[in-house]
Amino acid sequence: MKKATQDFTRKGSSDAVLHKALAPFTHGIALASIVGAYLDWISHAAASPDKQRDMLESGFSKLAAWGKYVHDSASGKCSPCAQPQPHDKRFANPAWADMPFNWSSQAFLLTEQWWVEAMTNVPGVSNHHEDVAEFVTRQWLDMLSPSNFVASNPEILRYTFATGGRNLIRGAINWQQDVINLLAQRKPRGTEAFIPGKTVALTPGKVIYRNHLIELIQYGSVTKEVYPEPVLIIPSWIMKYYILDLSPHNSLVKYLLEHGHTVLMISWNNPTKDDGALSLNDYLEMGVMSALEAIKKMAPHTQVHAVGYCLGGTLLAIIAAALQRKRDDVLASMTLLASELDFEEPGQLGLFIDESQIAYLETIMSTQGYLDGRQMAGAFALINSKDLVWSKLIHEYLMGAQTPMTDLRAWNADATRMPYRMHSEYLRKLYLNNDLAEGRFVVDGKPVALKDLHVPIFAVSTERDHVSPWRSVYKIHWLTDCEVTFVMTSGGHNVGIVNSPEENEYPDSSYRTALRASGGDYLDPDSWLQASEQRAGSWWPQWQSWLVKRSSQKVAAVPISGNLALPLADLDDAPGRYVHIA
Repeated sequence: MKKATQDFTRKGSSDAVLHKALAPFTHGIALASIVGAYLDWISHAAASPDKQRDMLESGFSKLAAWGKYVHDSASGKCSPCAQPQPHDKRFANPAWADMPFNWSSQAFLLTEQWWVEAMTNVPGVSNHHEDVAEFVTRQWLDMLSPSNFVASNPEILRYTFATGGRNLIRGAINWQQDVINLLAQRKPRGTEAFIPGKTVALTPGKVIYRNHLIELIQYGSVTKEVYPEPVLIIPSWIMKYYILDLSPHNSLVKYLLEHGHTVLMISWNNPTKDDGALSLNDYLEMGVMSALEAIKKMAPHTQVHAVGYCLGGTLLAIIAAALQRKRDDVLASMTLLASELDFEEPGQLGLFIDESQIAYLETIMSTQGYLDGRQMAGAFALINSKDLVWSKLIHEYLMGAQTPMTDLRAWNADATRMPYRMHSEYLRKLYLNNDLAEGRFVVDGKPVALKDLHVPIFAVSTERDHVSPWRSVYKIHWLTDCEVTFVMTSGGHNVGIVNSPEENEYPDSSYRTALRASGGDYLDPDSWLQASEQRAGSWWPQWQSWLVKRSSQKVAAVPISGNLALPLADLDDAPGRYVHIA
């Protein structure tokens, strides 16, 4: 039965009070979703004697392997009986090879392997419930890892003896400061040094257009001549816009300006409780379309190189398909940075997207009119908990160290709110129902089809992306028939994109690239991986050359003129007003 139309007006309810109270303890995850996954697993495991036999055999086998390892290691050196996952560095220190720490680490790794085997491949369990149950079980195991406790971690023990316990005192102070900041709803320690317009987001420019949802920033040219086609960057609205203009050494905006491009950037407003009825279509119309129309007024008959980052890229693709349907050729090219268009396989983020989870979030949003960025941060932290949760526990609370705040980490703490209606619509239409990829997403009363796209596309994915897995981003090859230059760069969702060739912060950066011509044959991801060319360094120069080939001859640069929709006196300097709204 079709669900009733959602009411996006704010109202109080007992459900909302309960769910909001539970949110800090569940990291914003619906308990019903977790319980449902475990019930599915338990009921099918109980009805499968074969699975029970496999679990028992595996348990006894691992216990015997561990017992042999304890015996052999007591009499001398021997090879480990279990290996950690490739990116698991918890037991990399040589001190873990000494007794009895090697016994506990090997017991933990064997236990971890057993639980993964137990939670997976149970006949009858849905794929989603299996993934959720296995993920939650892994979180409990990570919490109990011997690396998280002073008495069972040889690195911490040695350091504690060496410092006379001062590391634990410093760690307690770090913990106290973090708890105070959390209770006071303040940003993490060190973020106060990274203020947009003062220490980050420093590239000079002007706000040339403003409506309730966006500010459009045009940056000042730094070359005497520029390519006529401006570059419009559409960031995701989940975070503040300036990730692509962090510091001078890693600013993509600055890099493009220095290579002769005119650059404009959308800065999204931070919604309040009064914006709960803003829709996904509002973000399309008041956001991307309004920016394009402002550019048209400023430079009539000029095409635009449009760039979308994460969900900003998803919005851009929807607009591009709608424009193509109207035979509007305003776009000279489209660049998608870590952007998904098909959400059937969203990676670990999909663990938190089902009917239970969305209904849970809708209940919370119904009273406050939005979803706060802090209410989303817990789920993202759990996805990469080894690095974002447990490594912090060890480094800052047990070792007593201070993790230096960086511009990227400070930006990551500068979250925005999500309007109730928009957040519900994009979760349901894009993630849950996959309407865009399956031809059901409606713009101006008609569904848009990505097959209609004819502009050249430069699509960038990242190798270790927990938000937009590269294989999911790769699906653009079969969603479209146009020319696609596909890149997979080293790093994750943020580091892989903010990857300037002018810095040595990531000296081992590399990327793979290959071109699929318009109308070319489809190549599956594994075959593409084998056929693509791997290159050392940043992907930025490759992209900039790609833009140049699709641009006209350079013309003389002109000062920022401003849009007629905004009086000259209101042309605020970059980074504008909206970025400062907390």
